[in-house]
Order: sequence, then structure tokens, then C-alpha cells
Amino acid sequence: MTGNSARVQAVQNITNRIPMPAKTPESLSNLWASDVFTLSKMKESLPKDVFKSVKKTIEAGAELDVSIADVVALAMKDWALSKGALYYAHVFYPLTNATAEKHDSFISVQSDGSVISEFSGKVLVQGEPDGSSFPNGGIRSTFEARGYTAWDVTSPAYIMTTDNGATLCIPTVFVSWTGEALDKKTPLLRANAAMNKAAQRVLSLLGHTDIAPVNSSCGAEQEYFLVDANFVNNRPDLLLAGRTLFGASAAKGQQFDDHYFGAIPERIQVYMQDAEEQLYRLGIPAKTRHNEVAPGQFEIAPFFEAANVATDHQQLLMTVLKNTAKKHGLVCLLHEKPFKGINGSGKHVNWSVGNASQGNLLDPGTTPHSNTQFLLFCGAVIRGVHKYGPLLRAVIATASNDHRLGANEAPPAIMSVYLGSQLDNVFEQISNGKITGSLNAGVMNLGINTLPVFNKDSGDRNRTSPFAFTGNRFEFRAVGSGQSVAGPLVAMNTMLADSLNWVADTLESNISQGADLDTAILKTLKELIDQHGAVVFGGNGYSAEWHKMAVEERGLANLKTTADALPVLKEAYIEELFDKLGVLSPVELASRFEIYSEQYILAIDVEAKLVVSMAKTGIYPAVVKYLSELSATISSLKSNGIELDNERLVKIAAMLTSMMETVDKLSAAISQHDFSTPEEHMHFCAKSIRPLMDDVRHYADALEGEIADELWPYPTYQEMLFIK
Repeated sequence: MTGNSARVQAVQNITNRIPMPAKTPESLSNLWASDVFTLSKMKESLPKDVFKSVKKTIEAGAELDVSIADVVALAMKDWALSKGALYYAHVFYPLTNATAEKHDSFISVQSDGSVISEFSGKVLVQGEPDGSSFPNGGIRSTFEARGYTAWDVTSPAYIMTTDNGATLCIPTVFVSWTGEALDKKTPLLRANAAMNKAAQRVLSLLGHTDIAPVNSSCGAEQEYFLVDANFVNNRPDLLLAGRTLFGASAAKGQQFDDHYFGAIPERIQVYMQDAEEQLYRLGIPAKTRHNEVAPGQFEIAPFFEAANVATDHQQLLMTVLKNTAKKHGLVCLLHEKPFKGINGSGKHVNWSVGNASQGNLLDPGTTPHSNTQFLLFCGAVIRGVHKYGPLLRAVIATASNDHRLGANEAPPAIMSVYLGSQLDNVFEQISNGKITGSLNAGVMNLGINTLPVFNKDSGDRNRTSPFAFTGNRFEFRAVGSGQSVAGPLVAMNTMLADSLNWVADTLESNISQGADLDTAILKTLKELIDQHGAVVFGGNGYSAEWHKMAVEERGLANLKTTADALPVLKEAYIEELFDKLGVLSPVELASRFEIYSEQYILAIDVEAKLVVSMAKTGIYPAVVKYLSELSATISSLKSNGIELDNERLVKIAAMLTSMMETVDKLSAAISQHDFSTPEEHMHFCAKSIRPLMDDVRHYADALEGEIADELWPYPTYQEMLFIK
């Protein structure tokens, strides 16, 4: 293997690294939630009446009794100290997709100079970080800095342990002094509450009297890449932007389909086991691990949990994956498209709704045609996706996810619903005005006596659908790998609440006009599917025919870029949706547009500056050196009577000239700042800056394939993806 000195050293470091030995795993019973202040631990440490009050708030959504905070704080502190924690932190989720925390010590200095450990109920319930230093979309100015964190009792406190010690972490919401939500948790809790209220209306109309609180649930499949840190440290683009801005494809990629579900490399499995042990201690139910399609790509998937807890756990999971990778000499990449030419990474959000009394409200059972409760809730989802599809596209719109949507591993930007053949048939019957039955899924008989005969699922899967029904839940497949799941869950729960309210209103209207319940239900479902069935599609979401049909015949939006999608947040009907359900005020919604548009512009600005820098200081000198050496060699050979055609020299020089001319154009484009609106600036980024970046890359990647390998300045795709 040849290469420049940094690349050679990186390969040597990897080849000669001493493997980290796999630890003997502890029993699951000892590991599970050992670092979480669970209900069972509360029951052991709290007075009975206090425990009952806390439990009622957590499980039934009862109002939090703040008078018990001192008792809970004392028990929480004693438990944390027993786990070795010396600090506590209010953990919150600002509008950055990251996690924020400020650590404070339990220490309290007494008048005689001694110290004690102290943690009061007031400190548990409320904290005060700076409200102006996080993205806020103009809600807070530097001279108006006050913000509050407030204890979210429904998400359990936990101990985060590192090599430097342990910290008691308390999940909280983060709001402005003026009351606006500055975080992702507050709107999610509001959206859950709105959905619960609407769901209970529908269930009451169906005749239920014992109705437990309805909650949404989430199970997010997390895809990620692992690259050796020696390579990443020699790639400015991976360090600062999370993706490769240059890089010619290796001769081998994913074309053999040999990585997907293949044997997990030993080094990676040791890493996975280490991460999983930490996740189990934190009560995060990691269930599945496997190789993904692309080389160097992997997946971890948890069990379903309540949406709020699942969101917190998703943030923790990303933190654990990244921090654990460092211990193993790796870097975990959560960018949606870190490598060109191979699959990117998503976060498939499996979402359902249900409660303790009626169960999973999106479970069709064996005879979905007669399960009117399921049909109403499923129909409400269909209406929501049709009416608010552009919102779903907007909440997964980022500079990084734009690279992935519509490619072979990800759904298109057009929001549609896949139901499967059985449910397609049932809703077609509804549209025709009469339900007669459900298609039989049948059995699978493989024709070999030693193999089992088993029941088939009622429908196939469609990997090209962004919003697919998968048996007893919907899978939102368009969410990006590095995103918080809070935004998508807020949108899904809010649109469902709106649709369930429409269902309840329509049922009540039909009943008031003299229809019996069954007739009212069928009439409501028929009206729903006739108005919103255009969003249901079971074919190939990648096909040109579907894109044409979706837009021209069905009126669905095709918002290809973040610049196209984010302005949806400014639409009057979206503002009305969030405002009337109490999820986001107009001010809060406007702030999110400002923040997300700025993040998009800044992300592209960073990438564009890296393209210029790497082209000028890395690629240009390497190619010039090669041209100089090649020219000298040709001249030397010619003086010795050996004639070589200098066509190759001229070709490379021309490519280099073209690359640098494009770099100059890109530099000029970056310097433009005279934009009247964020929308104008975003479209300039999408339509001018990004194409110029692609043009520079086109020349640079071609040059990588032409010059001597020993002169190329950056680790290559072959090295990063295949040397572990």
C-alpha cells in the first residue's frame, strides 16, 4: 500500500492496533436499567403516598404535585450518591438536534466551612440556563437571556457514567422567560396531549367508557457508519461536516450485496457489545444489530417505547454510539450521506398509538374489515398524511438529508401512504359504499416436510414508500440518521389529533342526522377515503411514472430540497393546525422556520468553505507536484531517446485548471450575502452553491484517478470503507 505519509501512518496504526478485548457480558437482569431511577426504585425509596402521586402523574397524566418535590429530590440524590454521582444536570433538547446539559455539584458549603450533599425539590423542579445562547429564532435576545428548564417526571432520571465520573441526569423541558418552547420536548408533550384528547373523543363515540390515556409509541431504527479515527483525523470534511466532500468511488462498493446482514466484523462486534451494555444500563431496549447495505454501515434497533421516553432514549443512543466509538479508535458518522455512490443512513421511525384499556389502536386484527376502531384510526392517519404531507417533508428537511431522499435506499420526497394489498382492498370497498370482507393472506408452504408451514403477513413491504403500514404501526422511513425523532413525532401526533377531531366531528354530525353508529362510521370512512385516498400508493415510489402521476393527477407536493420544504412552516394552514391544538404558537412556529433555515444555510456554507480549502491547500498542490514530476520524467526520457506522448500531461493540467476556475466561482458565490429573505438565501444555496460544489468534486474525483496514489493527500474510499 502506497500513499502520502499521513495515509501510510494511518494504515500502519490500524494494522498494528491492539484489539480491545471483548468483556464478558453481565447478566441482563443485573444490567437492565441499573442506572435509571425507575418506578420500582422510587417505590423502594419514597413514602407510599408520594410514590402513588408520582406514579399517577407518570402513568395517567395527572397533574404533578410539586409539594412532593423535596421528598423525591432527597430520594433521587441518595440513589445517585450510592451510584457514585457527585454532580447533577438538567438535560434538555434545544433546537439543534443535540443534547444540552449543565452540571452542578451536590456540594453545599456550611457556615462552619464544612460541606454537605444537598439537592432540594426546588432545584429538581426548575433550573435556569441561558435562554439566548441557543437557537431561538428571535424569541430571546442577548440582553434578554433568561430561560428555564423544568422537570419532566414522565421521563426517568438516570446516571450517565464516563471514565471521569458519574452524573445524575434529569430530563427537562426548556422554555423562555416569556413562556415559549425553546426545545423539542415541550411541543412533543403538547402534541401527545392533543392526540390523547382527540383519540378519547373517538373512542367515547364508539361506546367505550373505560378509556385509559392514549399515548403514541416509537421505535426508531438507527443506521450509522463506523470509520477508523486515523482516517477521519486526516479528512477535514469528515471532521467538520460529517461527510466526504471529495472521494472517487472504490472499485468495490455494495454491488455484491455481501455486506448486508453479513457476519459482523470482530472489532465492530466488540464495539457493539460495549455500546449495548451501556444502553441496557440506561434502560434503552436495544433489540437488533446487523450490518447494513453499504460497507462500513451498521444498524441498531430498539423495542417500542412511549414516544417521549423513546425520544430521550434516541438522543442518548446517539451519544452512546459516538462516545463509545472513540474508545474503540473509531468515529461514528450519523450524517445521512457520508460517502457518495453507496447507501446513506436513515432513522426509520416506527410509530403507533394505543392505551392500556383498548390496546394498540393501529392493530387491524385478523379481520380488519370488521374492526371499525382500527379503520377509523388508520383512516385518520391517511387523512393526516394527505392533508399535511408537506409538513412531514418539512420536519425531515436538512442539508444532509437532501442528499439521501430519493436515492435507492431512501423514499422519495413525495409523501404517500403504503397500506398493503389487504387494506387497499378494504378501503376500496369502503369507497364503493359496502364492506364485504378481508383478503386472506394465506399460508407459506415451502414444499419440504422438514420446514414449517406458517401464516403469511397480510401485505408485502414497500421500501420505496416514505410512510408505510407494517402490520400494527406506520413506519416513517424518510427521517434522517442524525435527526432527533421529536420533530417527526410532533408532526405525526398533531396531524393525527386534527384528523381524529375531524372523525369525531363527522361521526357526531352523521349521528345527529339520524344515522346509527355503524352507518355513521361507514359514511365517515367513505367521505374520508374519497377526499384523501389520493395519498395511498402501493407501487414503485422511485418511478418517473409515479412522480408524474403524484404531482399532476393526485396533487401531491414534490418538495425536493430543504429550500423547497421549510417554507411550508410559514403556511397559514400549518400555523392554524399547531395553534388550534396548542402544540406550537405562531411565534414558536416562526422561530423554528428561522432556526432551521439558518442551520441549512450554515451547513452549506461550512461545506462550501471546506471544498475551497481542501481543493486549494490539498488537491491543487498534490496535482501540481505530480505534473511537475511527470513533466520532468517525460523530458528526461526524451533526452535519452524515448518519446512519450504528453497527452496525459495536458489532460490532467486542463482538468486542474477547470477545477480551480470552478473553485474561484464557488468562492465568489460564498461571499454573496445580499439576500432579502431566508427563502431567497436557501434557494441560492440549493441552486447555485451546491451545483458549484458538485462541479469542483467532479474534477477532483477525476484527478484522484489520474495522479500517483502516493501523492493523493486524503484517505481514499477504499481505505476508509474497507480497512478496519
